[in-house]
Amino acid sequence: MNLTSPSQVKAWCISNGFHPNRTLGQNFLIDRNALVAIVDAGIGGVSSADGSPRVLEIGPGLGVLTEELLARGCRVTAVEKDPTLAARLKGALGAPAALEVVEGDALPLVSPRGALAEEAFDAMVSNLPYQAGTRILLELVQRRRIPRMTALLQTEVAERLVAPEGSRARGLAGVWAQLDYDVEIVRKVPAGCFWPRPEVGSAVVRLVRHDRNSGMGAAEREVFRRLTKRAFEHRRKQLGSIFKDLIQSTARAEELSVGEWVEISKGLANEDT
Repeated sequence: MNLTSPSQVKAWCISNGFHPNRTLGQNFLIDRNALVAIVDAGIGGVSSADGSPRVLEIGPGLGVLTEELLARGCRVTAVEKDPTLAARLKGALGAPAALEVVEGDALPLVSPRGALAEEAFDAMVSNLPYQAGTRILLELVQRRRIPRMTALLQTEVAERLVAPEGSRARGLAGVWAQLDYDVEIVRKVPAGCFWPRPEVGSAVVRLVRHDRNSGMGAAEREVFRRLTKRAFEHRRKQLGSIFKDLIQSTARAEELSVGEWVEISKGLANEDT
């Protein structure tokens, strides 16, 4: 089956009595150009010791990204929540040895005590489900174990992740992501590139891990997390009003750079030790 052919994808769903579940974010990518762009952004330049990058894919669906990643020599661990699609995937792609399919909810699997928490991946390339995509990505960001992550996300979510300080789109997700990753929008993907067609457009976001804040200790990171979370819960207020004697500032949460948040967090963490 040509996984970028709308007619063939629809025909498979009809013949197998499968109905895409919007709650699970099952909007299948059916555009070849977008597919190539995502995989190029995801694994272009990625290296591994044996020449076969190990890639985590979350929400493979029918396997359009999976198939392309395998064709380029990657070893893929694909996490699929839908039991019907999980059972189908490996056989449908010819049972390749380089593919491992894990049936289950990705969020607990990648969390600190999850089965995939300590796995070493060279990259993550995924068409993330709309409902849980941001939470999954932020869990991976905070783990800092994957050096490069490329994801299809709703355009609005993507714009929040890349938003600089002072912009209206600036939020907690962007601050947390930018602490350890350089984040960029690689390409916009129109709604017509998916079936079923979603109500909004998407964007390819690439996150490349940097080491500018690698020296932060666990206590400093915990202060950073708690401070920023509380600040953005009250984003209309000035920081001095939110934190009273802890922070003397008339700025609001979105006005501070990641570097400024880091310095404040380090200072407060040092006061507690």
